[in-house]
Amino acid sequence: MNIPITKPFFSEAEEKIAASSIRSGWVAQGPKVAEFEEVFAEYVDAKYAVAVSSGTTALHLAMILVGVDDKDEVICPSYSFIATANSIAYAGAKPVFVDIDPETYNIDPDKIKSAITPKTKAIMPVHQIGLSADMDPIMEIARKHNLEVIEDAACAVGAEYKGNKIGSISSLSCFSFHPRKVITTGEGGMITTNSQEYNEKAKSLRAHGASVSSVDRHKGKGKIYEQYADLGYNYRMTDIQGGIGIEQMKKLEYILERRRSLAEFYNKTLADIDFIHTPYVPEYSTHTYQSYSLRLDKDCKLDRDDIIQRMADMGVSCRRGIPPIHLEPYYRSLLGNLSLPITENVSRRSFFLPLYPSMTDDEQIYVIDCLRKIIL
Repeated sequence: MNIPITKPFFSEAEEKIAASSIRSGWVAQGPKVAEFEEVFAEYVDAKYAVAVSSGTTALHLAMILVGVDDKDEVICPSYSFIATANSIAYAGAKPVFVDIDPETYNIDPDKIKSAITPKTKAIMPVHQIGLSADMDPIMEIARKHNLEVIEDAACAVGAEYKGNKIGSISSLSCFSFHPRKVITTGEGGMITTNSQEYNEKAKSLRAHGASVSSVDRHKGKGKIYEQYADLGYNYRMTDIQGGIGIEQMKKLEYILERRRSLAEFYNKTLADIDFIHTPYVPEYSTHTYQSYSLRLDKDCKLDRDDIIQRMADMGVSCRRGIPPIHLEPYYRSLLGNLSLPITENVSRRSFFLPLYPSMTDDEQIYVIDCLRKIIL
């Protein structure tokens, strides 16, 4: 077999709606993007959703919306994709990395307190690989110190925290629709908020700072000519992508159900291996399993990279644990040598198994059989 780490879950529905945009002649941001925003906002129980070109641009705009600039610091985990920190750097601010909880791999609220300085402007929790961070203590810390909270929810479409959908808890949440995420539009992202001010500002900034959208001009709403009062960006989503997003949302509950079912089977069939840790899910969270992570015990003598290579030799694509941002050359040169022992240990000992909605039972059993042959 040849089993990839993931696959987008598409059908003819996505092909048809993309073709309809092409045939209509409206392929840039337009009515399908607006519909996708409405569907997404309703799903996460937020008042507003703003579609953008990627999860990274969503994070960058969120920084601008709360006023992060070169005088500020933003607290975030290092155990995340590098876009988390890059979005802070794009705004001119300094990322302040703190360590993670050893079980959830999400930012440790207790570590946040000691990292706050007079320069701290915001906290950016990451709902890593689809498991929500512990938001109540994070929100309490933010209220106590008058800080903004921007959620990096790139992997967390459909995740919940204490029964509330991620996207409805803080003032700004940022999602990604990259092909490795729960749903995909190829590239793309979304900001959700309950603030009308943030909604209007984000929609202007994503379109070069224009005061009137092209859709409204086309419909004759508002002024005929736009003005540009702010420095904006070309962070728009196309209508082709918006249409795909609409169809992906129709499949979302099945996608989540299938991902969770596959993860449960991995958990069950690997539970007898003492030196492997399967994902931990606290009572307050529901997991999207955007990725399925395993961690080798500290006393395990097996080499993680050797396991990944031998799995590849057998036709199974795995991935190493998330590389810590603070160890990347750019951030070493910017911030110096930092020590985050839990982050570094989790990254060094963890790896991801294939998981995607169209994965067959035979494919998953083959992955498990290959892994067991290698490690036992």
